[in-house]
Amino acid sequence: MPNPYREIFQVPGAFAFSLAGFIARLPASMVGLGIVTMLSERRGEYAIAGAVAATFALASALITPQVSRLVDRYGQRRVLMPTAAAGALALGGLMVATWTGAPSWLLFVFALLAGLMPSIGAMVRARWTEFYRDTPQLRTAFAFESVVDEVIFIIGPIVAIGLSVGLFPEAGPLAALIFLVVGVPLLCAQRRTEPPVRAHVAGTDTSVIRVGGVQTVVLVMIAIGAIFGTAEITAVAFAEAQGQKAAASLPLAVYATGSLIVGLVFGTMRLKASLAMQFLAAIALAAATTLPLLAVTGLYSLALVFFMAGAAVSPTIIIAMGLVERLVPPRQLTEGMTWAITGINIGMAAGASAAGILIDIHGAHSGFWVSVGAGVAALLVVLIGYSRLLGARAETLVCEAA
Repeated sequence: MPNPYREIFQVPGAFAFSLAGFIARLPASMVGLGIVTMLSERRGEYAIAGAVAATFALASALITPQVSRLVDRYGQRRVLMPTAAAGALALGGLMVATWTGAPSWLLFVFALLAGLMPSIGAMVRARWTEFYRDTPQLRTAFAFESVVDEVIFIIGPIVAIGLSVGLFPEAGPLAALIFLVVGVPLLCAQRRTEPPVRAHVAGTDTSVIRVGGVQTVVLVMIAIGAIFGTAEITAVAFAEAQGQKAAASLPLAVYATGSLIVGLVFGTMRLKASLAMQFLAAIALAAATTLPLLAVTGLYSLALVFFMAGAAVSPTIIIAMGLVERLVPPRQLTEGMTWAITGINIGMAAGASAAGILIDIHGAHSGFWVSVGAGVAALLVVLIGYSRLLGARAETLVCEAA
């Protein structure tokens, strides 16, 4: 039986840009937690650490779509090199300011400027799209990238926290900076796989976020991101309430495993249903898997429910990227994908924050209500905006295992 994942790497340059992209986007999972760990280790308080990390997350959410918009206009190499360099310098400034005990306001300035770091995941997906636009292999490529994202968000936090705690407080962010300044030039060096800059059309200066279908996808991704963001903080609090805080890694690992397995399988499938219908089904599944969280009684039952919840993650992201690819003009593809990724990041931050507040007031189990509420919100948004999603070109491929 042919391996669809092996097949997508048969085209020249695919492995090289994928590997470079992996290195370049490791910082996406390291910087936030690295900032929190670094500042809490140096200053002994979480309030300033959380505020600075939140500033970076908000700046990144606002800036990265604009960076990607410039990428669509001028090309990856011309935009990624200067923006990544500026983001790296700002992150370096944040580390120096932390080490020297600089005033707190300076930390916020550097965190704000660090938001210039580009969305590498969108850049890599844009390259896959140039290879496999309007072919079944594009779903497989998006599935592969979804799995890579899972691996990155498993490895990155472990490396960032481990280095900052085990070596010195700035070690985690420093490692993220190194990955950035090594990975981005490696990616930009892959010139033959860089998406071409398409001719600018007069009157197309507006952002793709104005497209109704894109708005629906981004709002849904915010809600789905809130489900993701709730998982980690609630798992830790729930495990601590059970007297087994160190065991929180078990359900979180199972959560990621569920997403990995289902993502790999889903990427080999060819579905007859339209992308809009697939998206609705995926969101309905994601919402449904949050309900059993209210009934968990221990870590093993939590792990089981997390596995089911994780099963909805990869298909949702894969379909969302497919929708964006079909909703936006090719010349604005990178910006569109960045908005979807940004939506997830915003949701993760908001979900973790909301869950933390509820946990502090009502206990560990109450954090699961954020997941339930986010699941219901995601389903309502996709139902309300379903007609806008129908603007995406329909898939007409027969359902089969590749």
